[in-house]
Amino acid sequence: MSVATPTIRLLLIDENPDRAVVLAAALQGEGYTLVAQLTPGEVSAKRVQEIAPDVIIVDMESPSRDTIDSMRQINADQPRPIVMFVDESDDGMIRDAMQAGVSAYVIDGMNPKRVKPVIDVAVARFREFQALRDELKKTKATLSERKLIERAKGLLMRERQLSEDEAHAALRKLAMDRQQRLVEVAEALLAFADVLKKK
Repeated sequence: MSVATPTIRLLLIDENPDRAVVLAAALQGEGYTLVAQLTPGEVSAKRVQEIAPDVIIVDMESPSRDTIDSMRQINADQPRPIVMFVDESDDGMIRDAMQAGVSAYVIDGMNPKRVKPVIDVAVARFREFQALRDELKKTKATLSERKLIERAKGLLMRERQLSEDEAHAALRKLAMDRQQRLVEVAEALLAFADVLKKK
């Protein structure tokens, strides 16, 4: 029997108490720590925050719109891998689940023998997605900063008849003198120019 890293804490959401007992035993048998077991009606972003699981497991016959909405809210507030085992589904529900942030969506129910590989893949997929999302956020922030700096340079070029290189050097000197980042100086300059315009 393979044993998962014991530090992985799971929240199990199941509408069927009898089935939940079987699934809980399978998860614990794989070495996971089951920190809570809830019915779909008991799930909320606040409850998930209190429980603080590493992974959420949802086991249902067919996911309801409310459950998908709960997963969407959880993913927006506190992203984490979500694995759904369902007995039956349709293309629309699969699409909605993926858009809600579900990392793995398994049809035909939960098979205890394949729980660990499914969770492992879901966690890996989630981490990869989060890394891409973080990279995108960083790229957007960098692009936004560059635009601010370019606008500030344009302002200096226009108001002081400087070349682009001279405007950049002036911004850089101001940043060094104030011990601020270039973008902070650019923001301050643009804000000041905006105030002068309004007078």
